Amino acid sequence: MPIPLSAKTLTAQAAALLLATGFTVGGTTLSTSTAHAAEVDDPISSSASDAQIEMGFLGSHETGQFDESAAEITAVHGDTVFTVNAQAATVDVIDASDPTNPQKVSEITGTGVANSISIREDGLGVIALEDEDKTQPGTVMFFDANDPEADILGEVPVGSLPDMVTVAPDGSHALVANEGEPADDFSTDPEGSVSVIDLPAEVAAPSDSDVHTADFHEFEEGGAKTLPEDVRIFGPTPEEDLPISRNLEPEYITVAGDRAYATLQEANAIAVVDIASASVEEILPLGLKDHGQVGNGLDASDRDPEDAPTVNITEYEGLKGAYMPDTISTFTSGGTDYLVTANEGDSREWGDFVDAARVKDLGEDGLAPVCETSPLADRLGDADLGRLNIITDLGLNDAGDCYEELVAFGTRSFSVWTTDGKLVADSGDEFEKLTAEAVPEFFNSNHSESNLEGRSDDKGPEPEALTIGEVGETTYAFVGFERIGGIAAFDLSDPSAPKFATYFNNRAFSVSVEDEIEDASDPAALLASAGDLGPEGITFLGSDESPTGEAALVVGNEVSGTTSLYSVADLANGGDDGDDENGGTDEDAGADENAGTDQEAGADDNAGADDNATEDAQVDAAGSESDSESGANDSARADAGSEADSRADGAVADGAESDSEAGSSADGSEASNDADGDGDPLPRTGADLGQYLILGGIAVGLIAIGTAAFFLARRRS
Repeated sequence: MPIPLSAKTLTAQAAALLLATGFTVGGTTLSTSTAHAAEVDDPISSSASDAQIEMGFLGSHETGQFDESAAEITAVHGDTVFTVNAQAATVDVIDASDPTNPQKVSEITGTGVANSISIREDGLGVIALEDEDKTQPGTVMFFDANDPEADILGEVPVGSLPDMVTVAPDGSHALVANEGEPADDFSTDPEGSVSVIDLPAEVAAPSDSDVHTADFHEFEEGGAKTLPEDVRIFGPTPEEDLPISRNLEPEYITVAGDRAYATLQEANAIAVVDIASASVEEILPLGLKDHGQVGNGLDASDRDPEDAPTVNITEYEGLKGAYMPDTISTFTSGGTDYLVTANEGDSREWGDFVDAARVKDLGEDGLAPVCETSPLADRLGDADLGRLNIITDLGLNDAGDCYEELVAFGTRSFSVWTTDGKLVADSGDEFEKLTAEAVPEFFNSNHSESNLEGRSDDKGPEPEALTIGEVGETTYAFVGFERIGGIAAFDLSDPSAPKFATYFNNRAFSVSVEDEIEDASDPAALLASAGDLGPEGITFLGSDESPTGEAALVVGNEVSGTTSLYSVADLANGGDDGDDENGGTDEDAGADENAGTDQEAGADDNAGADDNATEDAQVDAAGSESDSESGANDSARADAGSEADSRADGAVADGAESDSEAGSSADGSEASNDADGDGDPLPRTGADLGQYLILGGIAVGLIAIGTAAFFLARRRS
């Protein structure tokens, strides 16, 4: 088992001095060139006519690594963001006290692959590390997020491939999803499990004896518990024992009350874990979504005929979708706990085993054909379902010699469930409809390149990232689309009828990085110009947690390698959350008449006239760029070509244009753009002073050298 290396974390002030001089820390050189992944010129924004929130761009930290999983899962403690850089086995430590200019100050380094991070309220940090041989036991590493030195507190062993870790809301346990993927050649398949770790009350590492394993042994043949028939168990069994335990692969965990709920993505199910006893109580099969029902359509082809609509969201009788959720979260409404899932879908492709095939290839290479009696029998061409990838072990008739129905990977939606696995609501085909409206020329684009319908034949927008947050008194689900990008927010006030609020995507589709980066003279600049690609993890910050004083999101984007902060303005409360004496009430924030929502959102001409003027001015400079970002008008969005024409109710989304130059404040003055040096200056800090002293010293030295050279030259002449 690898022992992770220790790390040092610097305070923002000390780091600024080191950055200026090029000193090293923890074996890593901190470059003098700070990374600024700027807001793209015309971010995509689309909102419902009655939306009560609006998202905008604040700032971003850029790794400069393209498609290397350099920014995945995020966690926040105070004003510090911790972002998993998976393949580097590190966690980047980013000072976000100025959210418009987040700066990496250090990193926490381990070995193998860093997969996930979670931080308890008191600062006990937990990192899940996959072994270099992913089939071997992994490690959970603990650190103190309060400690400027961030010395590692210790580590404990867990199961194979710990893919996700979370700390229970009461702080008493850490829960780890040990995915247990098979070896790449399927020569071995370790068990999946959930580790339940008893955490100490203080900020300290637990011992090995505090680790308990919730396994699936009781669901094996002859075990005490019955595996529901609809839980998908499939594929090779290279080991003779524990075929069910080795097949189930926990992916993501949430906690509600005294139970943890782990998605078993490929099995299309959720495991219910009793935390106190560290045991799996039951497994909940999720069933299939009917894509033949009105409102459950999808665009299944990336090669529509030239004379057909490029966006062709259609229902298909006989086509189903397996939910196969990745991320899972929970919320409470009316005293009842609910589960929320992002239904990404996932295939298993290890060695010679592949469980996916295109519909057009059924009936060949040993695959059964579609039954002649199936309602899909005459819809198998490329214009319909021929290009769609489906699950090969589902949908067969009793004889197993033809497909009565077809089952796609994922459902291109998010769902609300009861804690006993009953479907409460599903977003249907709304993801594809809203992105088709917002980005018609790049509908179902891939994340590494910009294209039209590049993912229609697979999983469409591919919802993966998910978090739940409360803005004002309203609970929202924020869902990230891995492929086309962006975050969609849905109002969960009525759990049985989630309501679309707004969509924001800080992506420049005019830049197709995969196609251009090899020939680019400045690959880092090209990547930065593309914006945020491939949102993988989202952390919600309430108004009392955010450095801006209003709600915000921290998004890890695995393809662009960016960690970005987005504002979440409460339009029902004058454009901010209003209860922070330091934040959210700057002069630009008062310009909500440009925000594209209702009159009330921008009617307060005195939004910047707070009695705490000094404090508000600091927040205006450091954290409220989002307010000017949310002030874009219709004409700016029309110029960008990225406006959503309308939602289903016919309302045009005036929404969040993020280029602060496009907006204007209520009094007609130009909105501030701190990143470009316009508007009010940022407040000065000790770090700034240190940099100025160093730069001043260098300047004086250069002047002295120049002066000496001048006199020497005169003497020689």
